[in-house]
Amino acid sequence: MNARRIRDIEYHLLPGTRRKTTDIVIERNGIIAVRPPIHLSPDQVDAVVDSKRLWIYRNLAEWRDLNATAVVREWVNGETFLYLGRAYRLSLVETQSYDLKLNEGRFCLSHALISQGGASAAEKAFEAFYIEKGEKWVGDRITHLASKVGVKPMRVTIKNLGYRWGSCTSNNSLAFHWKIMMAPPKIIDYIVVHELCHIHHRDHSEAFWNEIDKVMPDYRERKAWLKKHGAGLDL
Repeated sequence: MNARRIRDIEYHLLPGTRRKTTDIVIERNGIIAVRPPIHLSPDQVDAVVDSKRLWIYRNLAEWRDLNATAVVREWVNGETFLYLGRAYRLSLVETQSYDLKLNEGRFCLSHALISQGGASAAEKAFEAFYIEKGEKWVGDRITHLASKVGVKPMRVTIKNLGYRWGSCTSNNSLAFHWKIMMAPPKIIDYIVVHELCHIHHRDHSEAFWNEIDKVMPDYRERKAWLKKHGAGLDL
């Protein structure tokens, strides 16, 4: 990505596409990402960003308000961690052969893992759990929802996508952040449908949102939930 600044707005200029309009998005980490039509010069993109200044200010302020309530979790007994929209208590277990397991309504985490590897080892254990569960869960939802959208993705993976919930590549391969497995099932479905519809439309144009509306008429409610609670889907 190419970092650029127009007056007091710094943004990341993404590679251009054959779309007709410039797509401006406030990413989950607060970065302003701009994907323009391929024919626009950097100076022309600057002009478009400048013209959207008030929209950017308003959405950045909203992003800051939402992220001010981000959850900070600790690796102690009784702390809650999310899975499919439900909160489960953490139990640090002295004798178990696995690093992490969801058992009888609790996340059982090896105390030795924490003692030896600290928070980073615990985070990796949770990440592995969410990836394993996500491959099955999201795979099943793709099978169910792709036919409704009328597409067939080439490949689906669950991994760390940084500040994105999902992505759709030019060869129609889909990827989803493992953190989506913390969200309620209906929100996961929204993220899945969002990326499936990008196979039809690569931008966030009116046609793209109309495509989502055909499959998920209440997508605005789900999108609003994700915008409001997304900061809490974290370790």
